Amino acid sequence: MQYVRPVCIFTLFNMLFFFNFKVCTSRFWFNYRHVANTLSVYRSVKRLGIPDSHIVLMLADDMACNPRNPKPATVFSHKNMELNVYGDDVEVDYRSYEVTVENFLRVLTGRIPPSTPRSKRLLSDDRSNILIYMTGHGGNGFLKFQDSEEITNVELADAFEQMWQKRRYNELLFIIDTCQGASMYERFYSPNIMALASSQVGEDSLSHQPDLGIGVHLMDRYTFYVLEFLEEIHPASQTNMNDLFQVCPKSLCVSTPGHRTDLFQRDPQNVLITDFFGSVRKVEITTETLSLDRDVAAVESKFPDEEVATEPLKYAEQLPVAQIIHQKPKQKDWHPPGGFILGLWALIIMVFFKTYGIKHMKHVF
Repeated sequence: MQYVRPVCIFTLFNMLFFFNFKVCTSRFWFNYRHVANTLSVYRSVKRLGIPDSHIVLMLADDMACNPRNPKPATVFSHKNMELNVYGDDVEVDYRSYEVTVENFLRVLTGRIPPSTPRSKRLLSDDRSNILIYMTGHGGNGFLKFQDSEEITNVELADAFEQMWQKRRYNELLFIIDTCQGASMYERFYSPNIMALASSQVGEDSLSHQPDLGIGVHLMDRYTFYVLEFLEEIHPASQTNMNDLFQVCPKSLCVSTPGHRTDLFQRDPQNVLITDFFGSVRKVEITTETLSLDRDVAAVESKFPDEEVATEPLKYAEQLPVAQIIHQKPKQKDWHPPGGFILGLWALIIMVFFKTYGIKHMKHVF
């Protein structure tokens, strides 16, 4: 006699694995916004279900621990200071001087030493959808690393071709936020690549959200509006890539964002945002019954349902940016500036001279 239990079976098809590669190439405190850019995108993909085991995060500088940071162990992407994108659950795989052109290319192509831990590898294959986000200072055909070296668009294109030949991706989405960003995807020639950039050749990508307390800009304009768009996305969203192309018109970005889709085999209108930014697999549902052996049922009965321990909210579950993006800045304590005090004393002295004249000065001093 068999134990029969009716179940719903989820059959995976077109099984995809989602990997994300986030790279901030800039050092020094005045490049605070580039770290905030990268951590903001990192937070968004984690919120949509991609675990750290499928994310490679490169940060060229640690702004959270910088001695100039008035709020240590934090990185903010909005002047309201409500959302700490550094949080308490960030796994940085390459930091400081580990962020080099050589290491970046080795991770992409898989040409790394055998002793490299899994957390520093891009463990992708021909079923993987990969999102690569890069931000920093660039120019026509290059992106600077560490303010001391640069990667060219030819080197990047050749690296993607190696990835395709070695079957390291199924589809690849490349996003770059830098000056003249469109020049970085001009030389791509490998199939199944879709690319977006914050500016055209000859244009600068501008910063956004200046903060007087920190003394720097908090984000770049293009990433700011992309982040605002991603906060409206949830795992079941039907939003497609054409919607992402429209998030930052020139009236908002000042620069002209660009995109390239000629190498991509699918119509962008049929490509969901969650195909790259989320861990969502397509399934087929069936109501057929599944027969289980008696022994399996007996084993299940030995393990009663345990209470699930509630965990504190992770940083990816903090207040969404969409809820604070239009809030008014917090009221700060008012302190009269030094020039105001000096002008007030000058006014008092002028009134004194006007009323009593200089002959009464001996009674004052």
